Amino acid sequence: MKKIAVFVSGGGTNLQALIDAQGKTLLSGKITLVVANNADAYALQRAKKAGIATTVVLKKECGSQAAFEEKLKQVLTEHGIDIIVLAGFMTILTEGFTSAYPRRILNVHPSLIPSFCGEGFYGLRVHEAALSYGVKVTGATVHFVNEIPDGGEIIAQKAVEILPGDTPEILQRRVMEQAEWVLLPQAAEKVCAELI
Repeated sequence: MKKIAVFVSGGGTNLQALIDAQGKTLLSGKITLVVANNADAYALQRAKKAGIATTVVLKKECGSQAAFEEKLKQVLTEHGIDIIVLAGFMTILTEGFTSAYPRRILNVHPSLIPSFCGEGFYGLRVHEAALSYGVKVTGATVHFVNEIPDGGEIIAQKAVEILPGDTPEILQRRVMEQAEWVLLPQAAEKVCAELI
């Protein structure tokens, strides 16, 4: 069984989707570790409730991006992690980290890449951009992570309709419910199955 680490920064709704999928035996891998770069991330409470080990790694305590990434690698090695899922992890990882885990790091992004992605496009900013541009369809993408923000190979995408009267907050919720929470467990399972 492949061991999965989920990297989080905030509320952990995508983590919860993975925990729920694991509970329904839709994941052949097992989430064995949740890593947060924010000690106050509510995702840590979700992990503890599900009996999953947690750790917090703070960049400011490490002193540099390189030291932060080395600490992450150390934690992953200690836990024997095979696959990393970035689920609302608000730190861009450099090639020094991503190259150590080729085709082993997944990220979910709240748009149909290549639209509204890359550095600076995260959270509500993505949905604000989609609405201001006037697109009729948005969605979510799960992709492998490399050194280019949102630049890795696409694993799966799901479209979500934009409706009249949508605000960034309403659209964000619909994209999470209809796309992110569906796609992320499916993509994690696909990667687990390919590694077996």
